[in-house]
Amino acid sequence: MIPTATLAIAKPGCPARIWFWRRGGGLLVLLLALGTVATRGAEVTGTNLFLRWATQDYMLGDWGGLRTDLSRHGVDFEFFYAGSMPDNLAGGLRTGAVYQGAGLGMLDLDSEKLLGYDGGTLHVSGLLLHGEKPFSPDYSGDYNRVNLLDFNNAFRLWELAYRQKFFGDKLSIRFGRLSVDSDFLVPEYYTGFGQFTLLNQTWLYPSLAYNVYNTPGFPANNRGLATTPVATPGAVLNWTPNPEHYLQAGLYDGTPDQSYSGNRFQVHRSDGALIYLETGWRHHPGTNDPALGGTLKLGTYYDTSQFTDAHDGVFYAAGLDPNPAQHTGIYGVYLVGEQQLWLSHGKADPAQRGLVGFARALGGPPDRGLTDLEFDAGLVARGPIPSRNWDTLALAASYLQFSRGLRHAEQELDEIAPGSVVPGDYEGVVELSYKAQLTAWWTLQPSVQHVFHPGGSPALPDPTVFILQTTLRF
Repeated sequence: MIPTATLAIAKPGCPARIWFWRRGGGLLVLLLALGTVATRGAEVTGTNLFLRWATQDYMLGDWGGLRTDLSRHGVDFEFFYAGSMPDNLAGGLRTGAVYQGAGLGMLDLDSEKLLGYDGGTLHVSGLLLHGEKPFSPDYSGDYNRVNLLDFNNAFRLWELAYRQKFFGDKLSIRFGRLSVDSDFLVPEYYTGFGQFTLLNQTWLYPSLAYNVYNTPGFPANNRGLATTPVATPGAVLNWTPNPEHYLQAGLYDGTPDQSYSGNRFQVHRSDGALIYLETGWRHHPGTNDPALGGTLKLGTYYDTSQFTDAHDGVFYAAGLDPNPAQHTGIYGVYLVGEQQLWLSHGKADPAQRGLVGFARALGGPPDRGLTDLEFDAGLVARGPIPSRNWDTLALAASYLQFSRGLRHAEQELDEIAPGSVVPGDYEGVVELSYKAQLTAWWTLQPSVQHVFHPGGSPALPDPTVFILQTTLRF
């Protein structure tokens, strides 16, 4: 995350590298041609070993029947690997490419199959993050971060959570080591875990929600936001009286463990608390209702920690105000809508071929935090090419406004010392992405993103980034 004042004095980098486009485009065309025979999850008969291998759910298959046998007894596991190469072709801080990768393992234990009592699930997950880090702070200069894997390297425990359901699944409680994005602001139509259709991190979780972090250059406090790949002790209570409506509340420790191993479980009073509350409406859910489905989610969050005044914090960072005003707590509100716009083969189609639209709006206080307004929207087409049922084409745009207090302070500093700072305003991004399902367990995804005013600074040239990402499911 880059402070606006820092970005305002950065210099552009070297010319774009066209070879990356050529290599990525040629590889995609070749693999698309080879992958037309693969249909994810299909039953293939006959003796064609390649077809059976390409259409099985996992690259390593059923592990000689072990995976099926363990699942029958309540033990399910998944292994994923994702590798990506983001390349800043022009603009930003400097041009260039890096490689970033992530391995993920997950284990789920079912209480009914293992111990004989219904409604309990224990979930454990771990991450291996590696590669050249970071990318956005060193190359594109954007605040949102263009690459989904642009996190600090780590080999860490991720989530360790137990969920218990009651009253026919109408009430549930989930507690343990949790990530907020597993329960709140979760999309149900336009993307999902293991099937990310857009690679900018703002689609993983909206950037305005990260106001609970320290603002760079401001007085440091001990706090953060537990979203992928970070978790923290917490609990979530969910009430779903019927398939159309739900209400849930979450309480999290305000200081997630961001260490290399991620195995801290202690909770301290100084950590503060982060509270989420969300209600949702699902219209025409399920495959039995032929009408097009959608969701509408309204939520809010509140962090109990101390936050530096956005206006005073800028003068503190400039060395002009040693005692900036403080505020108790920070909050935000959000509204998320998704809608199936068209389904070519109906709801019963496993690939859900058709078109989905989504839109989100978030707001926060203008006197504390780094940002105060965010809008984004997009379209996701599944099966956009005949015979490519499981491919996904996505186009989305985001607008993130930096807080009014911060912008006013930078304008005042510019009046006091003209040219010393370029006042910030907003950051925008447009992303076009295509995910090719080459086999049932292998995807290749090129993404092109253009960022406007990276880091909120109109002084930096707008970067254009190309990313080629692949995922494997073992």
